[in-house]
Amino acid sequence: MIIPQNITKILLFILIITLIPLVGCKQEKAKEVVKDELVYPQNKKLISDKAMVVSAHPLASKVGMDILKKGGNAVDAAIAVQMALGVTYPVAGNIGGGGFMVIRMNDGTVDALDYREKAPLAAHRDMYLDTLGNVIPRLSLDGHLAVGVPGTIDGMAKAFDKYSQLKNWKTLIKPSWDLAKDGILLTEREANGLNRTKDRFEEFNTSRPVFVKENGEWTKGEKLVQSDLARTYELIHDKGRAGFYEGEVADELVAEMKAGGGIITHEDLAQYEAQWRNPIVSKYKNYEIISMAPPSSGGIALTQMLGMVEEYPLKDWGFHSPQTIHVMAEAERRAYADRAKHLGDPDFYDVPVKELMDKDYLKERMSNFNPNAASPSDVIQAGVFLKESDQTTHFSIIDAEGNAVSVTTTLNTGYGSKVVVSGAGFFLNNEMDDLSAKVGVPNVFGLIGEEANAIQPGKRMLSSMTPTIATKDGKLNMVIGTPGGSTIITSVFQVFLNVSEFGMGMSEAVNAPRFHHQWLPDQIFTEKDAFTQETVSALEKLGHKVGVRGSGKIGRFEGILVLPDGKLEGGADIRGDDSASGY
Repeated sequence: MIIPQNITKILLFILIITLIPLVGCKQEKAKEVVKDELVYPQNKKLISDKAMVVSAHPLASKVGMDILKKGGNAVDAAIAVQMALGVTYPVAGNIGGGGFMVIRMNDGTVDALDYREKAPLAAHRDMYLDTLGNVIPRLSLDGHLAVGVPGTIDGMAKAFDKYSQLKNWKTLIKPSWDLAKDGILLTEREANGLNRTKDRFEEFNTSRPVFVKENGEWTKGEKLVQSDLARTYELIHDKGRAGFYEGEVADELVAEMKAGGGIITHEDLAQYEAQWRNPIVSKYKNYEIISMAPPSSGGIALTQMLGMVEEYPLKDWGFHSPQTIHVMAEAERRAYADRAKHLGDPDFYDVPVKELMDKDYLKERMSNFNPNAASPSDVIQAGVFLKESDQTTHFSIIDAEGNAVSVTTTLNTGYGSKVVVSGAGFFLNNEMDDLSAKVGVPNVFGLIGEEANAIQPGKRMLSSMTPTIATKDGKLNMVIGTPGGSTIITSVFQVFLNVSEFGMGMSEAVNAPRFHHQWLPDQIFTEKDAFTQETVSALEKLGHKVGVRGSGKIGRFEGILVLPDGKLEGGADIRGDDSASGY
């Protein structure tokens, strides 16, 4: 049949009118996809030829990678990433907290920077106890009295002075200043976190912080502009360390303390000094482990756990077999018992570092290990020497020259004390909870502290942070670390073994399910569905108590593995918004 020409035109017109909305819908959907990609540009597994940054936020990883491309080294990139996380990852990234940096240069030089927070000069042993000598619940966790003297900016300044290749401080700070000024798009996880914590922000702040949305709730993809923080970053950009510990920002921090009953003073800020430490260096088979020294417990405890399991055939037993889990849990149990008694700030307490890592001592610690039964924690105490957080974040960096940096930094729990410095725009930590409010009383992570970690003015609080670099047969092999409070050390322990004993790549090792034992409470904590029911039953027959961790997740790991062909494999944890960037 022949259709008349005018009918054809009418039909064509109707078809066009019908298709226009569909094309519009597709364009709108395309815009949504682009927006999603901006909010979630996450590389969970990445192979690169020369250099890599793996951090908790894709924008922070990009900032670090841009610095490497400009000719900066791994330390330059670490400074830039630390500052960027203070903008993009407010739950844990910080300039109001502190952390640890472990460095291995390509000539084999190793170093460790301690920019852990300190107890204020007005702090005293019983400051969190009532008149009866009992711990006042949450006083060391919430609000102004929970805050330790921040160390991040002094730490970054010292790292810059000693190791920067760019020799241009402003270049390292400017990207983060721009992010704060121009705004960032919130991920769904961060939007939910801010919404969930809104009431606590309102309770513990002297003025409404930008993180509290006046009307409604934050949503994924919404822009968060941090103008007060941008001004703080501008001052740090222009004046370096003095831009934080002196002048306007210092005045605002001290005013915030006075307004909320805190005790940090100008003198505290003026006296704060980050410290260079000798890292903990130990051997595991053909690996050399370089990790953090006290006041981190991480390097010593990791060395102990690896030393206690080294003689057992973990590879033959297999990943997450009952025998493997049993011996690893027993090593963890003993290391955490030692942690409680023997570890603290070395500037205040003579930490027996060599004794704790002595091979004979570790052999003695496992002498009562029973392959057929769990050791009850009430009979496992700290050893007698033969001679006598959850919200933390980590990033790993390797540059094109083979320099490596491993950094773990923290506010302690999520959003720290919940206090934002009015006018300066940054969260303050609640690290005072990591000192022992009372000897023998557990902190928020259930960790027991004794005299070595008792509160004293100017004392750095004991930490579980375990930034670690490993070499294999003398060559750089891994850069690893994680947040997770008391689970940090056991997570690093497991990921290292996942690679070294069970042959996993970094991404697989990072994303494999994890477990944790910390002596007290006497229980193996697991991630949801980490073990089969058969495995749980086998462990229970050995006498272990097995339970799922409250959140169902343990840590958010960031790792880099040097592959046999020299390329780099980045593993960014699927448990968070973590992302790898490389070239």
